[in-house]
Amino acid sequence: MSLRFLLTRRGRTEEVEVQLHTLVCGGMTGRDEAEVRKHLDEMAALGVAPPSTIPIYYRLSASLLTTTGSIQVLGEASSGEIEAALVALEGGLWVGVGSDHTDREVEAYGVAVSKQVCPKPIAPELWPFDEVAAHWDRLVLRSHVTVNGRRRLYQEGTLALTRPPQNLIRSYPGAEGALPAGTVLFCGTQPVRGAMEGGERFEMEIEDPVLKRRIAHAYAIERLPIVT
Repeated sequence: MSLRFLLTRRGRTEEVEVQLHTLVCGGMTGRDEAEVRKHLDEMAALGVAPPSTIPIYYRLSASLLTTTGSIQVLGEASSGEIEAALVALEGGLWVGVGSDHTDREVEAYGVAVSKQVCPKPIAPELWPFDEVAAHWDRLVLRSHVTVNGRRRLYQEGTLALTRPPQNLIRSYPGAEGALPAGTVLFCGTQPVRGAMEGGERFEMEIEDPVLKRRIAHAYAIERLPIVT
């Protein structure tokens, strides 16, 4: 599939159309093993089986990726998850921000399925990885959710909470130290503040406090009725 991105390098922006063939969502990517174990316990309380490996890599359809400002989901049980996104293109690795939108009811019986049934929004702007590699841990992920007209901070934290990108790439089966061109890797999410909930709008941004810039994207969520 193809998507159009704005590639921003050293203040200059170029719009390109890229071909993407592989989408991977990393799970259990936290650096703090105690926090990972806590999250596993929380998921177990919801009836979610533990992953076979840590970290785990969910291979999903690349056609789920979208840069549009709205998505459609079935029912009211889904919610967004902000994640840094590594996008491998011909000639280099790029960084953006996306949402691993997931159906929470389906998650209870199949995590991979719960991810596959929802679109995966990604911001249409990317930075070169080499511009942020030296201060990766200082990059900030932040999301807001709007539920019944009420907007609130949903997630916020630095990328120091998740495994370094080089670690994730090395651990990904078949990568051999580098992501193949046409691959998008979502690197893992941030803790939710308060209750986990969906809503009618999800906003996400990645902030670079060193180079004083940010990438932001938002999408509306249309929840379709479940007919039986």
